Amino acid sequence: MNLGSLSSTSLLIAFIIYNVSFLVFVLALAGKRWSGRDPEAHQRRWGKAGFALAVIGFAAQLVYFFTRWAEGGHIPTSNMYEFMTFLSMMVICAFLIVYLIYRTPVLGMFAMPVGIIIVAYASVFPSEVQPLIPALQSYWLKIHVTTAATGEAFFAVGFAGGLMYLLRTVDYQSDAAAARKERRGVECTLFVIVTLIAFVSAVFGFNAAGYKAQFAQQTLVTDKSGAQQQVTQKVDYVLPPIFAPNGAETVQMTPFLGMSKPLFEAPSWMEGANAGRKLNTVVWSLLGGVVLYGVLRLIARKPLGAAISPLLQGMDPDDLDEIGYRAIAIGYPIFTLGALIFAMIWAQEAWGRFWGWDPKEVWALITWLFYAAFLHLRLSRGWLGKRSAWLSVIGFLIVMFTLVGVNLVIAGLHSYAGV
Repeated sequence: MNLGSLSSTSLLIAFIIYNVSFLVFVLALAGKRWSGRDPEAHQRRWGKAGFALAVIGFAAQLVYFFTRWAEGGHIPTSNMYEFMTFLSMMVICAFLIVYLIYRTPVLGMFAMPVGIIIVAYASVFPSEVQPLIPALQSYWLKIHVTTAATGEAFFAVGFAGGLMYLLRTVDYQSDAAAARKERRGVECTLFVIVTLIAFVSAVFGFNAAGYKAQFAQQTLVTDKSGAQQQVTQKVDYVLPPIFAPNGAETVQMTPFLGMSKPLFEAPSWMEGANAGRKLNTVVWSLLGGVVLYGVLRLIARKPLGAAISPLLQGMDPDDLDEIGYRAIAIGYPIFTLGALIFAMIWAQEAWGRFWGWDPKEVWALITWLFYAAFLHLRLSRGWLGKRSAWLSVIGFLIVMFTLVGVNLVIAGLHSYAGV
């Protein structure tokens, strides 16, 4: 078995073990009701089993990481596939650290799915080992990306803690306006998670079915001398084109549900690399999210939050609040070093300036300021409980937009990360 095969097989093994670990953590909580006279012992036993499986999966992903590094000759964090797999590995690592501190099996039920979804999302992107482009040929790639991702991984665990706190404390029986508002907020958060799952599932499904659509689009390209010329750019779609690129000609399109040509054309004001495909992806994600959320609602016969909340009724809300806060408190200084300080030093070396208002830089700063406000409000203003939990949830949604939205939707100097 060569390094490439060993690397991909190790990642697949890690993904499978992570899913099994998640199911074991679910059994640790759901099984308390039918475990007999000692439900706490049942939870501890199954919690240890889930933790052990998570450690084994993490070890398998470490094998993937280092074999891919050996295969490519550089640290595997240079594109979206590699970065997302690394981020998922650090999310699991952060979970293991926080679990060892608090020994709370319920954390595995919420933190493990974050890592699992990120691994699944990574598989959407091309997985071939690619040579480093000139902008990434620096030792700062190792320092900046790894520390930034580690900080974001602890934010993910903080998000899990905050979401658990809300599901545990939101009143699903009250008709008060404040309670209804809280329930809507939790449900919107769960809908975002379901939408991401639906997007990944759709890409998997159409890839497996061999679906393909390709368009030829005329694009203005600026060369090194500043001159502009028109070139023909091929744009490949994995999802059926509800929106085709503006002004593009169809080269190839697999029929889908009787649709042999795009339904609409992307607006002319949408500029940037692959703007039509990005719009198409957003629309498909939202449609898939609505359908999947509707199916889950039909199965549960109640809001998803109301279905999950009973599993957390035995948990101490103060413990969940503490877990969310501690994870963010650990991640914030690491993120500060990686996403700001090290990033600015690398920017000075690569582009000759510390700061340039690139979209990725702006959103990294927004993320840093948000978590700074979170820590200030908690430590100085006493924002504990629900207010702290809401901030941890909103903060990680900002992180995900910085990682996904900025890389794939907004064009900028960091657009190479979306290749």
